Amino acid sequence: MMIPAKPALDIGVLVSDIKKSFEFYHDLLGLKFIGERPVWYGVIHRLRFGESDFKLVVPNEQLEKGRQGLERQLGYRYVTFEVQNLSEICNLLKEKGISFYIEEREPLPGVRFAMVEDPDGNIVEFLQRS
Repeated sequence: MMIPAKPALDIGVLVSDIKKSFEFYHDLLGLKFIGERPVWYGVIHRLRFGESDFKLVVPNEQLEKGRQGLERQLGYRYVTFEVQNLSEICNLLKEKGISFYIEEREPLPGVRFAMVEDPDGNIVEFLQRS
């Protein structure tokens, strides 16, 4: 049984264009830049959300994209950022021309969410509980 060392989960995402991905996650969404470091398979650009690290990885060689969409391929399909200002985020993303995978909705009382695509077509969910 695992014993957590911190109350968060980190994720690494291989990206095709670090500039576009950094603009999306750092400049637009506000994740805090922590630093970068080379590893044997590329360069990790570490961003922070709460206590979680969101690692943008530039691979040493250009890779092919997998099938796009939520239900078209096995494996990790989306990441969730639990937030306190969902409508504000959605309005900002719309103003910036970001493509929505699922518009803001309330599937259960007190639970609202929306999903967008990042620059590589990965699904990013924003969730707010009241």
